[in-house]
Amino acid sequence: MAASLFCVQRCGWISLPRAISRTRNWRTLTAFHLHTTSGKMQSSQENFEKAQSSLKLLKNDPGNDVKLKLYALFKQATHGPCNTPKPGMLDFVNKAKWDAWKSLGTVSKENARQSYIDVVSSLVSSESSTNDKTLPGTGRQKFETLQVLHEDNMTKIILNRPEKKNAITLLMYKEIGQALEEAGKDESTITVLTGRGDYFCSGNDLNNFASIPPEGKEKMASDAAVILEAFISKIIDFPKPLIGVINGPAVGISVTILGLFDIVYATDRATFHTPFSQLGQSPEGCSSYTFPRIMGLAKATEMLLFNKLLTAKTACDVGLVTEVFPDGTFQREVWTRLQAYAKLPKNSLAYSKQLIREIEKEKLHAVNIQECERLKERWLSEECMNAIISFFQSKAKL
Repeated sequence: MAASLFCVQRCGWISLPRAISRTRNWRTLTAFHLHTTSGKMQSSQENFEKAQSSLKLLKNDPGNDVKLKLYALFKQATHGPCNTPKPGMLDFVNKAKWDAWKSLGTVSKENARQSYIDVVSSLVSSESSTNDKTLPGTGRQKFETLQVLHEDNMTKIILNRPEKKNAITLLMYKEIGQALEEAGKDESTITVLTGRGDYFCSGNDLNNFASIPPEGKEKMASDAAVILEAFISKIIDFPKPLIGVINGPAVGISVTILGLFDIVYATDRATFHTPFSQLGQSPEGCSSYTFPRIMGLAKATEMLLFNKLLTAKTACDVGLVTEVFPDGTFQREVWTRLQAYAKLPKNSLAYSKQLIREIEKEKLHAVNIQECERLKERWLSEECMNAIISFFQSKAKL
């Protein structure tokens, strides 16, 4: 889910909530993997230690299921079968870990060790292959989570984590901000934000905070609010026409920021969802101000307070989306139109945007600060914690 940078860690779940509901499937996959490796020669302790070192050097998050698998294999390889008491039902993280370890049964330490090595080797190989891909004309990959292209007088910022539905990590916040700063100063006429894959963006990645720092949860909430406020400020202050090309479903912050964009084009299969109240939280991205102004108080209230999901057509009807295109022709029609826009006089567009937007900048920054302060309070509240526990318990039953 997308609603906050801090919510999962407030409840002490670290990075495992989605994996909880998938433990049974994981057990099946693990059993198959162990079966295929059981006939291999015993792996050396040296290779096992090398695999641990290689795992620490990975830059990409392998996902909750893989991390559960690695945890269980490591425990089995070093301690043998699980013989510790089962954690309580509300101790979600440790219960998920315990279930994963317990599912290995009596698998030998040697087989578990070899399986651990195999999984890490696969991750290293996959990441090396990805990192070999460079941006056209640069000879290097400047961003890890984005692809940034400069063509046809446009700067295209492409969210590039399709395997994670383009969920936004802390690194991604930094890279999007950097890409926007550079785009605001380059020679392009317009800037476009879109996503790669089936989703535009599924909101915030639940792994944004893997552990509570020594300073405590208050420090974590404060840091998260600073990150969010800075990110939104960059969008408020962006000097050129900023256009959203919404190629699929959008959740949380990827929806709320659209009120700050100048044009939003969407495929007809896109949806827009801001489940803040469902998670005991509050609006972000200046949506508490922009949404009522765009769609009217009643429609904005229905969406921001009561978690209503909008179809692309409905989002267009209420003014959040500029125009909707058939999915089959979406990419061709949108980019053809944007190529024509990008041929317009650069300075004329920038000055016109300034006239339209400048009058509200001070108000938007004030709203951004107020929203982040409220979110910081929400992330530390018992109500938020209980709402998130209830949400993931319902997901686990599906």
